[in-house]
Amino acid sequence: MDADWRTELAGEPVRLLGARALYRPRARALLVADLHLGKGDAFRRAGIAIPGGGTAHDLQRLDALLAAHPAQVLWILGDLLHGPAPRAHWLAAWQAWRAGHPGLRIRVLRGNHDRALDAAALGVEDAGSEQRDGPFLLRHEPRPAPDAHVLCGHLHPLAALPGMRRRWPAFWLRERLTVLPAFSAFTAGVVPMQQPGERLVACVEDEAFALPPWPR
Repeated sequence: MDADWRTELAGEPVRLLGARALYRPRARALLVADLHLGKGDAFRRAGIAIPGGGTAHDLQRLDALLAAHPAQVLWILGDLLHGPAPRAHWLAAWQAWRAGHPGLRIRVLRGNHDRALDAAALGVEDAGSEQRDGPFLLRHEPRPAPDAHVLCGHLHPLAALPGMRRRWPAFWLRERLTVLPAFSAFTAGVVPMQQPGERLVACVEDEAFALPPWPR
């Protein structure tokens, strides 16, 4: 296994990173999906006891990715938030992290959990529901487009590896559509029902492992 798996999408070289992000060297763009900031706070407000520190851990992982992959723009393909929590601890952690990256452009596609998105408070750009960027159409939900390769999130795909009971976050490569794994470590997911020719690239301990294409 390697830290990334290099391939081409829509004729452009990309790297599927084992740390659950997609890197476009030509555009100097890093793409992640489904951070779900505030999810832990939402669970604790509901009386579910879970340990803290999830947001800080995810932001440290973002720091490591940005240090290793020079990026001018960070695209977040929906569900930056998990829900409204304007005074929660995660907000201060995010704002401190954002202040440490003043030159980084952060563009957020709205997901189904982003109804309370306050772009100004978070120091990001609200990019609406979808954006064209080169040969790609960026959005949250995995709907194909007739004239572009779609990069999206939302489904939190998982891979089942032979001999392992644990399921691993994965990229799901489909015809003209690539679903990114959830970036947050505090998310569930599903093993997708693949069609012939599709494949999964599993993210196993920050390394990328490409499974064989689904048989035709």
